[in-house]
Amino acid sequence: MSAILNIVKDVYHLGPREYIRQRLKLPIIKFIYDTIDLYKTRTKNGVNNVKEILIRGTVIALITAILVWLSILMYVAFYYVYVPSVKHERPVHLKFKPCGATYNCNSEKGMCSFPSAHVKLTSRQQLLMMGQPYKVSLDLDMPESPTNRELGMFMVCVDFRANNGETLANSCRSTMLHYKSSFLDTLYKIVFIPFFIFGSSEEKQMVHVELFSDYEESNYKPVTDIYIEIQSRHIEIYSAKFSVNAEFSGLRYVMFNWPILSAALGITANLFFIAVCCLISWYQIINSDEYLSFIESNTNLDIFDNDSDSSIEENKSSAIRRRRELIENIKSTIDSS
Repeated sequence: MSAILNIVKDVYHLGPREYIRQRLKLPIIKFIYDTIDLYKTRTKNGVNNVKEILIRGTVIALITAILVWLSILMYVAFYYVYVPSVKHERPVHLKFKPCGATYNCNSEKGMCSFPSAHVKLTSRQQLLMMGQPYKVSLDLDMPESPTNRELGMFMVCVDFRANNGETLANSCRSTMLHYKSSFLDTLYKIVFIPFFIFGSSEEKQMVHVELFSDYEESNYKPVTDIYIEIQSRHIEIYSAKFSVNAEFSGLRYVMFNWPILSAALGITANLFFIAVCCLISWYQIINSDEYLSFIESNTNLDIFDNDSDSSIEENKSSAIRRRRELIENIKSTIDSS
């Protein structure tokens, strides 16, 4: 009952219009303003959180990408420095001294010297890696001619020389055509006669001569020139090829024969060590005297800024309060008049 009397008294003193404005309209406006301000604050905080998350994610992704690519580049550089080329091949162009010819076009058939060749292995830099064993061989493409069949065994010699002409290593090996009995040779020719007719196959053999089984490069004088000599004046050869093959062992063998597995392990190990180095460096930085003094100075500056901000807010709130009191006084004066 007293509440109703108070309402009636307020309506009588303020008037219906002013009562509705103060008791209904202003609270609704204040509620709407507070609600909008609350949602604005939440939205702003949410946007700031999203921006912060995006910035942190971008920074983390960028750092991770840099570390991964750095690990990959380190492994690739180590692979090309540690693992040499597996094979080096050079064509061999044999030359010999032919037997003399007369002016009446009568000449003696055959060679009057051993076939020999000079192969330039490298001219600018060291081609073979020091400490790496190499298998050196010569491949001879020889026809199965009656001359070669009757030749029997012959010698193949090679000299490794430095750029100044000094002989670093030499080797001589014996070889011959692979033997075939008359029956097997006839049967082979009967079976492959269509290929012989159309030219897709020939009556020849590839003779493989291993000159060095575990040759290692000298530390001070690398091999630059190779001299090859076939010690037979009755041999017949289509072509020849000189090969140097690396014989890998240990880590080089694993890296060459299992490249994907070794690359995954190597890149992971590089990434782990780089991350450990970065963490140790970060720990050293954040515990250094310079960093701690910098943090302390920034903290004092933030305290001063917060104090100034709070004083500014207090001044604003007092100004707003005085303005409201002035408006209320003006309204009360108007109502009393």
